[in-house]
Amino acid sequence: MKPATDVFIIGGGPAGLAAGIAVRQQGLEVVVADGARPPIDKPCGEGLMPDGCAALAQLGISVPEELSRPFRGITFISGGLRAEANFPTGTGIGVRRTVLHRLMVERAEAAGVSLLWKTPVTALHAEGVLLGQELVRSRWIVGADGGHSLVRRWAGLDRFLCDRTRFAFRRHYRIAPWTDSMELHWGPKCQIYVTPVADDEICVALVSGDPHLRLDAALPAFPEFAARLRDAEPSSAERGATSSTRKLRQVYQGRVALVGDASGAVDSITGEGLCLTFRQAQVLAECFVRGDLRRYQKEHRKLARRPAMMAGLMLTLDWKTSLRQRVMRAFDSDPRLFSRMLAMHVGALSSLDFAINGLSLGWHLVTA
Repeated sequence: MKPATDVFIIGGGPAGLAAGIAVRQQGLEVVVADGARPPIDKPCGEGLMPDGCAALAQLGISVPEELSRPFRGITFISGGLRAEANFPTGTGIGVRRTVLHRLMVERAEAAGVSLLWKTPVTALHAEGVLLGQELVRSRWIVGADGGHSLVRRWAGLDRFLCDRTRFAFRRHYRIAPWTDSMELHWGPKCQIYVTPVADDEICVALVSGDPHLRLDAALPAFPEFAARLRDAEPSSAERGATSSTRKLRQVYQGRVALVGDASGAVDSITGEGLCLTFRQAQVLAECFVRGDLRRYQKEHRKLARRPAMMAGLMLTLDWKTSLRQRVMRAFDSDPRLFSRMLAMHVGALSSLDFAINGLSLGWHLVTA
């Protein structure tokens, strides 16, 4: 164990590993510590949009074809209506969370990140962090320890401008994907996401505001999808997690900065959580080199703006079924609307384009 380092990162999930890799790309020494051991799993939709794949590539990570499944776009399905579109550029990939974590660990090791597994950090210290009674001195400290971050609490950053939670449950099924798109099925106050993750396997995730709603209980509300799963064998146990919409007043204090879910989150309905985390990690590493965490605060808010806006719009469709069906009919009457919405979702269109698209959609809703 090194007695000192430039950056000490608490949390060895994708956020911590991404930050560690980005820091090494800037030439700084870095240690990542986590109380668990790899691979670390977390229930999620397991889909990476094209912008997320690009952000991952900037960290020097590519997912082998044999360990993933590409998808060309997104399909919305609601009340007998469908809207589908391809990504404007590139493809997304479905990849098991454990596979992604293993690839990130391998990249971190190759980059020279010092990894401490089964090593919980017990406290922050004026000169660094404590591992039990052992002090590791560090110029910078990063909290990458998830939505229930201890680092956030220790640093006095547990002050929220917004904090809402939904609940997600995930299970895999051994079945060949029937589409080369990621599907989002809208139901009564819930959604089911279907992501192909292999040639013979899909990831199914249910998200709702009800902590007691499970996949088996929700499936009758999705008869078309349930029929596809009738003879499919589950290939994993159902696991749960939270899906949060969270904005902090501040994401740094002194020499402590937060990244990933520890620093706030957008609802999983966007599928942009990992992409946002990878972008934050890159900006944070640059700010360490400059010695300016005020810039990180500013850039962090800027990075979250588009995903937060899209999450708000999509959650509005979740709350108001009648509005959602009118929007779906508008998409059906002019498929270009959904294509432009998807392009905005992955950052391929500007805010001006978004405003123009919003006016066009509003006109379709008025005349529907």
